[in-house]
Amino acid sequence: MKLTDNEKRDVIKYLEAGKPLPEKYRFLLFEDDREVELLWNGKTNEVTNVVLPFQVIEQIDEPRSDARFGNQNSLFDTSGRQITGWTNKLIWGDNKLILSSLNNGPLRKEIEAQGGLKLIYIDPPFDVGADFSMDIKIGDGEDEESFTKKPSVIEEIAYRDTWGKGADSFIAMIYERLKLMYDLLTNDGSIYVHCDWRVNSYMRLVLDEIFGKDNLRNTIAWLYSGGGIPQNEMPKKYDTIFWYTKSDKWTYNAQYRPYSEGTVERGRTAIKGEDAKLREQGTPINDWWPDVKKITSPTDYEKLDYPTQKSEELLERVIKLSSNPGDLVADFFAGSGTTLAVAEKLGRKWIGSDLGKFGIHTSRKRLIGVQRELKKSGKDFRAFEILNVGRYERENFLAVNDDLRAEEKAKQAERKEKEFVKLIISAYKAEPVGSFVNIVGKKRDRLVAVGPINTPVSSKLIQDIVAECKEKGITKIDVLGFDYEMGLDFQEYREQGVDIAFRIIPREVFDKKAVEKGQVKFYDVAFIEARPCFAKATQGKQTELSIQLTDFSVFYNQDDSGEVWSDWIDYWAVDYDFASRKEIIKVIENGEEKEVWTGDYIFDNEWQSFRTKKNRNLELTSAAKEMTKGTYKVAVKVVDIFGNDTTKIIGVKI
Repeated sequence: MKLTDNEKRDVIKYLEAGKPLPEKYRFLLFEDDREVELLWNGKTNEVTNVVLPFQVIEQIDEPRSDARFGNQNSLFDTSGRQITGWTNKLIWGDNKLILSSLNNGPLRKEIEAQGGLKLIYIDPPFDVGADFSMDIKIGDGEDEESFTKKPSVIEEIAYRDTWGKGADSFIAMIYERLKLMYDLLTNDGSIYVHCDWRVNSYMRLVLDEIFGKDNLRNTIAWLYSGGGIPQNEMPKKYDTIFWYTKSDKWTYNAQYRPYSEGTVERGRTAIKGEDAKLREQGTPINDWWPDVKKITSPTDYEKLDYPTQKSEELLERVIKLSSNPGDLVADFFAGSGTTLAVAEKLGRKWIGSDLGKFGIHTSRKRLIGVQRELKKSGKDFRAFEILNVGRYERENFLAVNDDLRAEEKAKQAERKEKEFVKLIISAYKAEPVGSFVNIVGKKRDRLVAVGPINTPVSSKLIQDIVAECKEKGITKIDVLGFDYEMGLDFQEYREQGVDIAFRIIPREVFDKKAVEKGQVKFYDVAFIEARPCFAKATQGKQTELSIQLTDFSVFYNQDDSGEVWSDWIDYWAVDYDFASRKEIIKVIENGEEKEVWTGDYIFDNEWQSFRTKKNRNLELTSAAKEMTKGTYKVAVKVVDIFGNDTTKIIGVKI
């Protein structure tokens, strides 16, 4: 460090005044070999290292043929169900928390045991100002209608955090996540980052800083057609895909495309000599991809009406280029699940995550469809499980000024949380109360608890609320939340000695006039009515059990919209013996890994019926299963057309 006396006095003067140092002192005071660096307001090299437990909420393994899989006892049992080995993972939640927990938690060992993470493809939300609403089909046949699904409040907040301050917000979001992805990749791993003209200049600099500019392998241009033609500029008809590797070692499998008609007619390429001969496999691809289709037609068999959906052909090329069968690949902005579906078809293991429940549900149906296709063609496929990041930590509820010091940030967050709770209590026509931990209001003879604005109401929070009610002698309480954690069994909490009601906070709470006029309506969470059906087995003395859905109510249809109750159901599934699989999570205590039972069970998806784009019909009675004598807890899971799930437990005695 070489400072003149004047510079030293200047530094002291700035520090005493509590002012930031001019930019030139960053290079004079600190060693930094970087010649070029991307800077933005609030940039920090800090990366979260939080470790949250992954909770398995559903296991999905389509029934297999004994004859086809009976000889694979090391991986499958005699019924063909997978009993050991890697299970693919579809994770719901904030991918920053997911990546941090994968990096630093017990699951890291499991990933390393599979050879590590070899390939990541991501397609982050680079379209600032985009409307992520989508049309959802309701019902079937001639009565089919469309309903517009808007992003949930939690999804909107996540998008606001990404683009609230324009490029600064986006870069800050993607920078930390890319650093976490870098740490998770194997040394010979690759990452493909998909973007377009809006952010590709920023993305290149961020990737150069994290992965090193020498590790840029290709800047791929994905060309497409369609859309309008602007009057004052040329049409923008390509996306950019950056391919980086973690080191100077990587997997590369050359890919080919067919020769042009002219080349085939000539029987040789334009190159002179022996190299002009045509290859049987075609011509090697370069970083210019005009031949890979984009999903544009509304009749395309792949089209799921999901925003930003990419074609399977694109992901097939990426996965084949930079991974081998059996390798582990990941997509942490999974959306409709294209990466995961293609990985399954190509025999790769996979991890996927998304913040939206609808994205997770769309992927679930798609992946079950892939399992069915592979089974039909006699090919292997793996089970997958749906997880969430358990025990969501209550973070800052509303946007906090990033320029403030930590202590001031905490004060501002606390103040804004109080403002948020005050708003909800007012809209609910309740009175505020104090002296409680989780309870914030009272409406007539019922107390009121309010969930966070930017994360779902978790099982942990509900357990804390019930415990506080019991401790304080409270018998009636309403829990209000924008969203609820996947896989919750609301009936379980209602049977713990407290009259507890769960309600949805509507978007209208942010409409000041609607609140003042008392026009905001809070709706009950969905409920299921189902009954067991018994029949004598065709052979032997066992009893066959099936489940019939008889009613379903969700807050969208509580206004007597005229739709049939079953029209709001997109998917439902049955676990005939819910209490047979305890949910065990791995935690690290005092530096040691240990397994802990959460007190919950894993939903083992043994049968399901769901609507697809081609087939809108839904069965309302499950297949029958032979059951031995005993008492069972049968779990019925229903997912509505927007991806929200509800679970009901039915006691059955055979």
